[in-house]
Amino acid sequence: MAGVRLETLLPLGKVDPGLRRPEIPLDLSTLEAQAGLLERCGYGGLVVEETKDEPFTGLALAAAGTERLRLGTAVAIAFARSPTVTALSAWTLQKLSRGRFTLGLGSQVKAHIQRRYGMAWAPPAPRMREYVTAVRAVWDCWQNGTPLDVGGEHYRLNLMVPLFDAGPIEHPRIPIHLAAVNPVMCSVAGEVADGVRPHPVCTPRYQREVMLPAVRRGAARAGRSLEGFRVCMKPLVATARTPAELEPKVENARARMAFYASTPGYRRAFDHLGLGALADEAAVLSRAQRWSRLPGLITNEVLDEFAVIGTHDEIADRLLSRFADVVTDIEFSIAVEDERDRRTLSTLAGRIQAHPDAAARAAILGDSVPGRTR
Repeated sequence: MAGVRLETLLPLGKVDPGLRRPEIPLDLSTLEAQAGLLERCGYGGLVVEETKDEPFTGLALAAAGTERLRLGTAVAIAFARSPTVTALSAWTLQKLSRGRFTLGLGSQVKAHIQRRYGMAWAPPAPRMREYVTAVRAVWDCWQNGTPLDVGGEHYRLNLMVPLFDAGPIEHPRIPIHLAAVNPVMCSVAGEVADGVRPHPVCTPRYQREVMLPAVRRGAARAGRSLEGFRVCMKPLVATARTPAELEPKVENARARMAFYASTPGYRRAFDHLGLGALADEAAVLSRAQRWSRLPGLITNEVLDEFAVIGTHDEIADRLLSRFADVVTDIEFSIAVEDERDRRTLSTLAGRIQAHPDAAARAAILGDSVPGRTR
């Protein structure tokens, strides 16, 4: 029986407040060493997100410094790149990591696609379905010599000359995971992807009642099995050695949740908890760029709905209690400043990954299992 898989972003223990610069930014010069530390601590995976650094470069460093650790983007922004560019980046990392890479893709919201990336916008779910199909068509062309022939609404690919044909690799099966909140994108994940990455605003109840049924509808539409499908959760976590050290971590989590509340794309998850009015107020403050007032909207009760909070002695059990009956992969780490922290991280990794993922597997498939609905 498989266990819950533990993965993390770097730097270790990261909680980027979202409304201001993080206290400890990612240092690419230490990434190879940090990845090696994770592998020695028994971690299942390392992921790199596309926020303040380009993710594929960091993963190349991690691949060079590890042998077993799974590596993935969580996530790369699909619509800022052509499918062929993404396919090549993934192919290269799969070769470098010797089969340990997972391509995590996200759509991003309209304002960012148009005004941050300068790209054209289209409804994201049908475009993502076509995007994933196009990426896989490029891989099939390189691996099997299948003529490239993608003729969709958004992407038309039919040219692959020998100079640009990357050719076959030893591990051509690259999993694709899709970041999702809303049911339409979850349905696309069930239809064409190998996993879904719920956003931190997606509570276990929301995943069970909204997201996973949509995943199953997509899989049924495509006639696919969900036996190997993964749900990779990035919870909002605040943890520290002591209650006193925990307090500023809680405030960082509160600021991050306020940022999420202000984002229209996450509105459905707030509506699901009856928090639509809060999301409306947060959106007004965001449009006015009144960032300092946003965290005040997030009461302790609201924060507790979304965040997992506890000292190092408490946090593993609280993470498992909240998520183990609905997700297969949990993203979490603590800051490692000395040998004691390293031992603590190893202990936490062992504790979490010893927990079986049978309940989560049943939830994905829609089987009836006992458990919390929060």
